[in-house]
Amino acid sequence: MKILSIDTSCDDTCVALLQVKKNNFKILSNVISSQVKLHAKYGGVYPSLAKREHQKNLPLVFKKVIKGCDMSKVDLIGVTVGPGLEPCLWQGINFAQNLARQFKKPLILVNHLEAHILGNWLDNRKIFLPAICLVVSGGHTQLILMDRIGKYRVLGETRDDAAGECFDKVARILGLGYPGGPIISKIAATAKKSKIVLPRPMISQKNYDFSFSGLKTAVLYKYRSQSAKTRKSKKYIQEMCLEVQQAIIDVLIKKTIKAAKDYHIKSIVLGGGVAANEELRKQFKKKAKEAIPDSKLYIPDFKFCTDNAAMIGVAAFFARSRKTKEIKANANLKI
Repeated sequence: MKILSIDTSCDDTCVALLQVKKNNFKILSNVISSQVKLHAKYGGVYPSLAKREHQKNLPLVFKKVIKGCDMSKVDLIGVTVGPGLEPCLWQGINFAQNLARQFKKPLILVNHLEAHILGNWLDNRKIFLPAICLVVSGGHTQLILMDRIGKYRVLGETRDDAAGECFDKVARILGLGYPGGPIISKIAATAKKSKIVLPRPMISQKNYDFSFSGLKTAVLYKYRSQSAKTRKSKKYIQEMCLEVQQAIIDVLIKKTIKAAKDYHIKSIVLGGGVAANEELRKQFKKKAKEAIPDSKLYIPDFKFCTDNAAMIGVAAFFARSRKTKEIKANANLKI
């Protein structure tokens, strides 16, 4: 089976072509056209600009992906319908619908959050279920109980800012640019230790919810309390980045391990852009093994953590037997 997949949920124009044999996924092509540089000056994604870039880039990216492949050999087309930025989602949906009509192919609607989880199947043919899934990206931080593929229950989620949003807002406060996560991670790696102490919001509460708005506010207050000379110093920025990153990591790991223990589940699955953070991955592997010795931790390859169409293709494969609902963009689609 060959699957063409499309994702335009935010600011990356993504198209991929997958071949599936016995639930083993082979990526024939996976192209991403990034808009990061275009949106950097705004400190975040500018929806109307992102929409315009998707319109321009989709035919070009599609042409690169499908080069040398006969569309008649493609079995189905998968496309993200949400969550995401609605003007951006519609670009991918309309493009996919036109392809489906032109080449008479089934169109499979994909939930972007589910795809972040199922991206793990690109590297693993067998993942033991049930599992506790942590989806942590720019706009989402959720803990999900996955009984099987297609059956999910949200145990907890962020009440305000997601982890990725916190990284972006802290980077803006510190004058580091956009996107914040990779920049803060890079600077944090240059610091040996930090004298700065920040809160770990909701880390000791018995629920599985998150809150990172207060962490961002604590950074702002501490930053403003320093002299102009101190807060512009390399050492201060290094220590703040290290402490912010560690605060977020501490909360994510403790909440996830708590859920795994409470539900007596030994499989932990990560997904989303923040899962590409090297320190998070390193500490998750160590602490999960310490807390649950026989646990299995699944994290996608770095290139499959951030938005990509390969994970959309995997999700489309597993969703191919589901009944197609009304085809429309849903910016707030739930898992």
